[in-house]
Amino acid sequence: MDHKISDKPLGFEQKATLYIALQHTVTHCNTLQHNVTHCNTPQHTAPHCNKLLGFEKKAAFCFTLQHTATHCNTLQHTATHCNTLQHSATYCNTLQHTATYCNILQHSAPLCNTLQHTATHCNTLQHTVTHYNTLQHTATRCNTLQHTTTHCNTLQHTTTHYNRLQHTATHYNTLQQTATHCNTPLGFEQR
Repeated sequence: MDHKISDKPLGFEQKATLYIALQHTVTHCNTLQHNVTHCNTPQHTAPHCNKLLGFEKKAAFCFTLQHTATHCNTLQHTATHCNTLQHSATYCNTLQHTATYCNILQHSAPLCNTLQHTATHCNTLQHTVTHYNTLQHTATRCNTLQHTTTHCNTLQHTTTHYNRLQHTATHYNTLQQTATHCNTPLGFEQR
């Protein structure tokens, strides 16, 4: 019999059924292996028995041995088949372990993708916060500069106004001095 492991993936129920059948077969195989060992013993004993028994007993015993030999050949064939099944059972256990691990990985994959997405989003937010802090610092500095500029403009305006007043006062003093000088007749200076 040729037993080949299918290349198609098995479903959970198929795996469970196969696993139970293989466990049962392994137990049966162990029994058969014991019987094969027992079967080889009578074949080894047959030549010795031929010397000890009479013809009729020899014929009956020979028939029994032939029957046992046929049964033994069947058992040997079964044992070979059993070894194949044991190999398949080991392979099945490996596949079950792999399937369980695969299921865990499949379950973890969406969580991993979510975490990656969150990490990317977090990095974007960190970049945005850094940019925002830079803008906030720039805005504060800009407000300080605006305030200084307004104050400077006020001072410039005041200075211009002061200069005009000073110029006017100087002009007024000159006019006052001229008026005083004009009001005084020549040669009659106030004393």
